[in-house]
Amino acid sequence: MPADQNAIPLCNSADLRNGGEAVPFDVQYCGQACRGFAIRYEGRVYAYLNRCAHVPMEMDYQPNRFFDSTGQWLMCATHGALYRPETGECRGGPCRGGLVKILLSEEDGVVCWHTSHHLKPLEF
Repeated sequence: MPADQNAIPLCNSADLRNGGEAVPFDVQYCGQACRGFAIRYEGRVYAYLNRCAHVPMEMDYQPNRFFDSTGQWLMCATHGALYRPETGECRGGPCRGGLVKILLSEEDGVVCWHTSHHLKPLEF
């Protein structure tokens, strides 16, 4: 178990491949049930709220698929907005700002996400 009390194990490191499928997870954001997704890009792990900055809709074009055909950009399937995988910054298409980043860490073969004041685990 991670030393950080706010760190929640998300998946094994091997579950995330560069430019591959994302690992989804449930979060509570601003009092609403939402989905988050974790990806690996250029060897590092990143996570974002699955919500386009243009219109708050889920972005994946197929379940857990966010990368465009080049594997270099995260793309909203509905609006075509392109986001930088390492920052969530919008780089093209319709969007207002960037993606909501979720803090991740990776240690000893485990990827963990770190809760914050605006992102909490979704409780059932």
